[in-house]
Amino acid sequence: MNRVRLLVLNAALGPLDYRVPDGMDVKPGSVVLAPLGPRQISGIVWEADRLPATTVPDERLRPLLGLLPVPAIRAELRRLVEWTADYYCAPLAAVARMVLSSGGALKGGATTTEYRLTGKGPDRMTPQREQALARLAGEQATIRELAGIAGVSEGVLRGLVSQGVLEAVEVDCDRPYPPPRPDFAEPTLNPGQQAAAARFVAAVRAAEFAPFLLDGVTGSGKTEVYFEAVAQALRMGRQVLVLVPEIALTEAFLRRFESRFGAPPVLWHSSLKSTERRRAWRAIASGTAHVVVGARSALFLPYRALGLIVVDEAHEVSFKQDEGVRYNARDVAVMRARFESLPVILASATPALESLQMASSGVYERIDLPDRYGGAQLPAIGVVDLRAQPPERGHWLAPALVDAMHERLDRGEQTLLFLNRRGYAPLTLCRHCGYRFQCPNCSAWLVEHRLSQRLACHHCGHETAPPATCPECGEPDCMVACGPGVERIADEVAQIVPAARVAIATSDTLGSPEKAAAFIAAAEAGLIDVIVGTQLVTKGFHFPDLTLVGVVDADLGLEGGDLRAAERTYQQVAQVAGRAGRGAKPGEVLIQTRHPEAPVIAALASGERDAFYEAEAQGRAQAGAPPYGRWAAIIVSSEDEAEARDAARAIGGARPDLPDVAILGPAPAPLALLRGRYRYRLLINARRSARLQDIIRQWLDPFRFPASVRIAIDIDPYSFV
Repeated sequence: MNRVRLLVLNAALGPLDYRVPDGMDVKPGSVVLAPLGPRQISGIVWEADRLPATTVPDERLRPLLGLLPVPAIRAELRRLVEWTADYYCAPLAAVARMVLSSGGALKGGATTTEYRLTGKGPDRMTPQREQALARLAGEQATIRELAGIAGVSEGVLRGLVSQGVLEAVEVDCDRPYPPPRPDFAEPTLNPGQQAAAARFVAAVRAAEFAPFLLDGVTGSGKTEVYFEAVAQALRMGRQVLVLVPEIALTEAFLRRFESRFGAPPVLWHSSLKSTERRRAWRAIASGTAHVVVGARSALFLPYRALGLIVVDEAHEVSFKQDEGVRYNARDVAVMRARFESLPVILASATPALESLQMASSGVYERIDLPDRYGGAQLPAIGVVDLRAQPPERGHWLAPALVDAMHERLDRGEQTLLFLNRRGYAPLTLCRHCGYRFQCPNCSAWLVEHRLSQRLACHHCGHETAPPATCPECGEPDCMVACGPGVERIADEVAQIVPAARVAIATSDTLGSPEKAAAFIAAAEAGLIDVIVGTQLVTKGFHFPDLTLVGVVDADLGLEGGDLRAAERTYQQVAQVAGRAGRGAKPGEVLIQTRHPEAPVIAALASGERDAFYEAEAQGRAQAGAPPYGRWAAIIVSSEDEAEARDAARAIGGARPDLPDVAILGPAPAPLALLRGRYRYRLLINARRSARLQDIIRQWLDPFRFPASVRIAIDIDPYSFV
């Protein structure tokens, strides 16, 4: 009898054995449909000796129901799934679920009905119909999607269909994407870029595992360099994956890609419509998606013939997932390249200390681009000591920054003001009784957003309208905003220079590719004088007339208990500084701080990047912190505080006593209440020699807590809240 072991996508079930019916050809990696009680589930056929054995006798096995019409998951990807689950102490099924991330794609080929305007007018025009006609020009999508684009009900559009204003079009769900052309618009590279590109091209040709750290200053043309490696992979008929940290950044990247290759890449991110995800997944699995640009989840897609992986802005914290499978896409990308035997390029102007250490030890090959492209110079950096040059009372911009901004406006140049804090103010309180507006689901203050007239929690998404009176004392008109957010800085700019055209650039205002495209177009056309933005604007944008960057509060990132605070602050400020002077005009950066003597501020002002990293590395080595030691966190949570506390204490009480492992806690997490769940943390610091994952598994395996208690393991944590 033909017996197979199935990895199903439910972590609570574990592996299941089934019988293969006569005539069904399955092999490891086949995606199949199987019965489970009265239900039908999908799963992946796995090598039986790589999963825990089951005890069901042959005669009781149920037969598989069918083989799903998708290519088998390749062995290299199955090994990556196993490695990720093992390294990050995650259920194998949870990792495999990221591979089969589009349920619709598993059903095979299909067509769908979309609609487009015919050019005919309606019998009777109404305001809603007029709005629909204006917004749907050039659009083709389903009725539901068109309704969202037009901002009208589906009933309005169905009325236009009945009158022949909209016509139905039968569309193949798997219609091919336009192929990028490697020789469409080859760039002119300087000698440094040519040497780097030649090394990458040779690595792609060799088709062997080769990890690279592309370390180039902002504006050095890193993208153009690795595009040459992309072009070589395309010439060889191989697929390419480019990981980007922020989907809002993709708009500028897509334009550069299409200019170079004559066609856009295939996108993959959480905001795609289900039909778009289905089409992209099937094209990736069949090999007809040649270049994929995506968020971290694109790393687990079943590429048929992957030839190159690029991790752009590889230092970014957003590559670390903090929920579900808590993996770091930068590190998993290197492991996928290793399993697939292909080159991987980690590109950054401010690499993570871990990446620099891997390069210095010879594990990664480091490629340097020390100069800006086209003769552009790095900006001059100055420090504004807020103790000596304080802003006016009630303001946040120091006189030196205000004067520099006036100079740029007089010359018709642009200014970028950076503050990594969304909204108008981080805290709102009652001036009468001191009541603070707090999230009911999290131990966090509600952030005032005046543009949307809401108080919002940035952790759980809770929103409420600002009350007319204080909930505590009933006093009317008593709300006071404490501290600045980007909206407040924008208001201050409007007061100082009323004629300035100001744009706020955050995830709230640039939440879609369309909004990002409109912002970029306005900035490039000179329709914006001052950009006020969060970390969203620290990377990816190239505005030739932007010559002044003001860092409103460089000390903000140094607050709190983040063990990587100095490194993150350096990366963030250096990246935003790199937006200045990228064209022919020289740039200037002014950093506002109350601690100009802090090593990270001094390093930014002097441009001594390597000295800063060396000092940071020495401190990490002394503390046994990454990359010289290991960290892990155990997060215990429950909707019942006592239950979470008792479970955390039980775990803490059974901690192993090992010479190369230190365990701190349990203690309430800094964000002790998150989305209605009380949280306790244990922090583990281990030497590199310790078998950290095995220690944690052996420690936690004996515990059996109620289903209401969740235990999360975070290997190599980046968040300590």
